[in-house]
Amino acid sequence: MFIDSHAHIDGTEFDADREDVIERAHAAGISLILNVGTGDPHSGAFERAVELGKAHDNIYTAIGTHPHDARLYDDAAEEKIKNLINSDHVIAWGEIGLDFHYDNSPRDVQIEVFKRQLRAARDCELPVVIHTREAEAETIDILQGEYEGAQRRGVFHCFSGSRELAQRAIEIGFMISFSGIVTFKKADELRAVAKQVPLDRLVIETDCPYLTPIPYRGKRNEPAYVVEVARCLASLHDMNIEDMARITSENFNRFFGL
Repeated sequence: MFIDSHAHIDGTEFDADREDVIERAHAAGISLILNVGTGDPHSGAFERAVELGKAHDNIYTAIGTHPHDARLYDDAAEEKIKNLINSDHVIAWGEIGLDFHYDNSPRDVQIEVFKRQLRAARDCELPVVIHTREAEAETIDILQGEYEGAQRRGVFHCFSGSRELAQRAIEIGFMISFSGIVTFKKADELRAVAKQVPLDRLVIETDCPYLTPIPYRGKRNEPAYVVEVARCLASLHDMNIEDMARITSENFNRFFGL
């Protein structure tokens, strides 16, 4: 059985066939999905994600303000998240972090909102789901400063960074999650990083509807395709896919206390 540790199946991309997508995931051996609610914190996006988790025993939820939307984060958004995390199946705060590639929110605002959400997650004793792009040093520095002493750590999701970032993240207690990117033909450097990550720190994800793995490139991504991420990692670690499925699922359950 596999676990998709990061999906966005509450989004509009799945409105036409969401239940079919969930059924296909189950048929493919996906035992659990962590659905991550993102978007304008005042739009109802978080509530939509929470309701999806309530409706399905095998879907857990994370909510948090993505760095793209950091400019929209305020006291009301923080209070909303704090209220919603009391719902069944909400197990993480995220995805949060820094994205200096698109800069959809000003960098100084991203930094301040990242710090605020880390402090809030620490106070609520929730692990965090980290998004970082072209901001490796800043992300680690902020985690070391603002998340110091947190009993629950987090996951670097959709990892596509350097070997140094992976090592630093592991040193401060984080899990590393690989997506379909690791299967891409030109991702040799990322596969080299993945091969060096200790087995007890690995989890897998789709980040669907994005980043569809080979051999499904060109199609909308969905949780059933996380099997291909596991297949790639199994090959890198010279093991069969069944063992990689077991290891990554045990890691997820252990980390989130499920």
